[in-house]
Amino acid sequence: MSYGPNPWLQRHWDARAAANFMAGGAGSGLVVAAALAGSGAGPLVLGALLVGLGLLAVWFEIGRPLRALNVFRRPQSSWMTREGGVALVLFAAVAVAVAAALAGSPARWPAVVAALAALAFAWCQGRILHAAKGIPAWREPLIVPLVLSTAVAEGIGLWWLLRFGGAAALPASFTAALMTALLAAALAVRLGVWLAWRRRLQAARAAPRALAAIDRAGRIFKGSTLAALALAVVALLAPQAPGLALIGPAAGALALAGGLWFKFTLIVRAAFNQGFALPHLPVRGVAHVRPDLRRGERPAGPR
Repeated sequence: MSYGPNPWLQRHWDARAAANFMAGGAGSGLVVAAALAGSGAGPLVLGALLVGLGLLAVWFEIGRPLRALNVFRRPQSSWMTREGGVALVLFAAVAVAVAAALAGSPARWPAVVAALAALAFAWCQGRILHAAKGIPAWREPLIVPLVLSTAVAEGIGLWWLLRFGGAAALPASFTAALMTALLAAALAVRLGVWLAWRRRLQAARAAPRALAAIDRAGRIFKGSTLAALALAVVALLAPQAPGLALIGPAAGALALAGGLWFKFTLIVRAAFNQGFALPHLPVRGVAHVRPDLRRGERPAGPR
């Protein structure tokens, strides 16, 4: 790799780092969806497993994996430390929910704690990207609500896929109507934030190759989001339409696929830095002369 004033694609975070944002975002969103729907311990466990899978991918990426516990040493200044801390809270709450379910006395509060920790986890992932000030596509402040809303939409979409074929997937149920409305709201928010984020990147003059990668992924992202949003609206407006039991899972699959592809592109293909700011470049064979000495003036300053 040759470094210079032109932006170049960072190579420190690869597909393994992207897997953390993909699996961790979808998993945390699933925990939130399961808590809202009261789906029991099963979806909570799957969401926690996805969060753990994402963190495991990051562990495989680091150069010295035996020093991974050092990530917990800087909670006052590191969003990665905070991400790991809320992940531990999430795992503990899910473990309590599972233990209560196995004991035959399921409680509501462990799912609520797990959902709050999951939202905090997705928020920390957005702040991790925002803290990378050298990457224009990441440092834009709207990246935080974009990552958070995408995680929630992915999680509800995954919840619908898990409910496919089950009795709770029938659109006549209150739970299904609630989850459909929440899916539509999350999709609308993430699409609006994405459009505003993209306009700000254009105004900030991000690297053309980064914008090109974002736009290529954006066609899939916007198309899947709009299609899923349309299906969710149909399910809400026509709850007795034939074949409606398939609309929720179809909308969920579109919401999940579009979000995962966007985050992979954001981490792996659109992470161009801003390059070096060099207002004066050296030219071979040309000596630099201070402006105040070009015509024989004496140097400015004390004499």
